[in-house]
Amino acid sequence: MRKGLFIGINNYQYVSPLSGCHNDAIATASLLERHANGRPNFSNKVLTSAQDNLTLATLKQHIKSLFSDDCDVALLYFAGHGQFDTNIDEGLLIPQDFEPGGEGIRISDILNWATDASRIKNKIIILDCCQAGAAGAMRGLRAGTSVLGEGVTILTACKQHQSALETGGHGVFTGLLLQALHGGAANVLGKVTPGSVYSFVDNALGAWEQRPVFKTNVSQFVPLRDVAPLIAEETLRKLKDWFTDASYVFPLDPSFEPTADTFDPDNGEIFSQLQKCNRHSLIEPVDAEHMYYAAINSTGCRLTALGAYYRELAIKGHF
Repeated sequence: MRKGLFIGINNYQYVSPLSGCHNDAIATASLLERHANGRPNFSNKVLTSAQDNLTLATLKQHIKSLFSDDCDVALLYFAGHGQFDTNIDEGLLIPQDFEPGGEGIRISDILNWATDASRIKNKIIILDCCQAGAAGAMRGLRAGTSVLGEGVTILTACKQHQSALETGGHGVFTGLLLQALHGGAANVLGKVTPGSVYSFVDNALGAWEQRPVFKTNVSQFVPLRDVAPLIAEETLRKLKDWFTDASYVFPLDPSFEPTADTFDPDNGEIFSQLQKCNRHSLIEPVDAEHMYYAAINSTGCRLTALGAYYRELAIKGHF
């Protein structure tokens, strides 16, 4: 069982309003509710300041509740104001009733609630707010040493002293997060993980823009969402049959190419699958620019480093 709590606060009583946080929370929850094929994913609760009074007490109650039950994955998403309070050396999430100089939700408290949730295997915290990048840093240790409980992953929109910007009705970070979850960060198998999301967002933002922060203490990444695989698992399983070892050259000849006079439909079916692997960088032609010429000129094809990796996964029965 997976559950998610999505919080978006645009309307603040005593500090400046925001414009994209409602959209961010609703859109992210909607996307994570189901995998791309329609299969159920997260069971979600969405809280926005358009419909709820998201006070300090209310937010604490809901976040504690998220981390109180038994489930496989608990995900907290927050879009709103955040700040790093230098007086207490703490990052804070800002509730709707926050007054300048007042009390917010300490990120360290959230991490403690998540760490203490021993019956929850994976706890994922995604923060699209300013100055959230210090989350998980232990005070008193040099170089920002990160200490996270087992099974905890943090993904933030920016570093400790940066602002999380908004554009086009969404936070810059969440806009990229949504693209990643739609499939931009999927691997060959169609899995979108927190690590691949971070890589996607990190590559999309330049050196002078807000920089995302990723910290984790897990033994295995849990997929956030499944999309259509780039290559069917059935095809990936055949890599170990086509290539007897990682350096083997699979021989090709004109009978694999549909336009050739000697075309063999059985070879053509294999060639079609090999070409798909080539398009996604698992296979490369030998002594030829394209797979077509590798067949016509009877050279062959071989695994790339990525292809060798998936061949090994196939041998181990991972899919």
